Amino acid sequence: MSTSSFDLAALEALVARFAGRRVAVLGDCMLDRYLWGRVERISPEAPVPVVEVERESSTLGGAGNVAANLRALGAAPLLLGVVGEDDDGRRLREAFAACGLGLGGVVTDATRPTTVKTRIVAHAQQVVRADRESRADLSGAALARLLEVVERELPGCEGLVVSDYGKGVIHPGTLAPALGAAARAGCAVSVDPKESHIDAYRGVSILTPNQQEAGWVQGRRVTDEASLLEVGWGLQQRLDAAAVLVTRGAQGMSLFERGGRYTHLPTVAREVYDVTGAGDTVVSVVALALAAGADFPAACLLANHAAGVVIREVGTASCTREQLLASLAGARP
Repeated sequence: MSTSSFDLAALEALVARFAGRRVAVLGDCMLDRYLWGRVERISPEAPVPVVEVERESSTLGGAGNVAANLRALGAAPLLLGVVGEDDDGRRLREAFAACGLGLGGVVTDATRPTTVKTRIVAHAQQVVRADRESRADLSGAALARLLEVVERELPGCEGLVVSDYGKGVIHPGTLAPALGAAARAGCAVSVDPKESHIDAYRGVSILTPNQQEAGWVQGRRVTDEASLLEVGWGLQQRLDAAAVLVTRGAQGMSLFERGGRYTHLPTVAREVYDVTGAGDTVVSVVALALAAGADFPAACLLANHAAGVVIREVGTASCTREQLLASLAGARP
């Protein structure tokens, strides 16, 4: 299905309704740190490049990046997550505040480090990544405080994103109460899944796995149209989700809806520099569009355009409403 198959005026009206939508984001908060430089020699100590670092930068990753994407699109996101009681946790809180995210739903846990992914980039290519993290399930007082916020705040929200990076915040002890609260509040639940928790997402509104993740959980590698259909429909039925969106890189996106409707969305990206954070963009736009009244195909089409914007930039990025509207306008036949 091409963009021209949709009513673009209706899509633009949907984007206009993004403003002020209150969408909660529950998940793993992390700091994406970048060391930028150039390579001119190989180390005499080992056959590895020596990167001469010229500058450093940092951005929000994980659930924080999802919330930042929602904020850039005009929504009023509520971030629900955990940081450590350390310097990186303080930097992360400062970064949340700098992009207009409230801190009321961010819990501090002195027993775990703040998750930090450090990427070394030379000549626009990632050379190596170093991670500092704990993947132990959130528990104790920090879990209790987070669940208190979930129960208190979700009734005022129009949607819930579960941003699962496998860093301990998302597990059955957080998911079951959060999904129950979302159901009572009438919130659509959009999940960027982790394979190890797949069966805990049963009954959600939509999951947005990439092709590799979907194939792995279904025990079938996606290599052609037949295997794609088997994996997509199998996952939708296994979880009784209202929809499953399988993101497929250069092959676009494939949407499987309860009731049997299948929609393929060709990629709109013309240049790909960095796919970091593209999954965050997809799930944030899908969730926000659903909160604004979109059906699944329209929500996924908007996400497809937003992903096409962010992968043209190196590093974690967000798509603004203006960029999304420009992409839609550029797709007019």
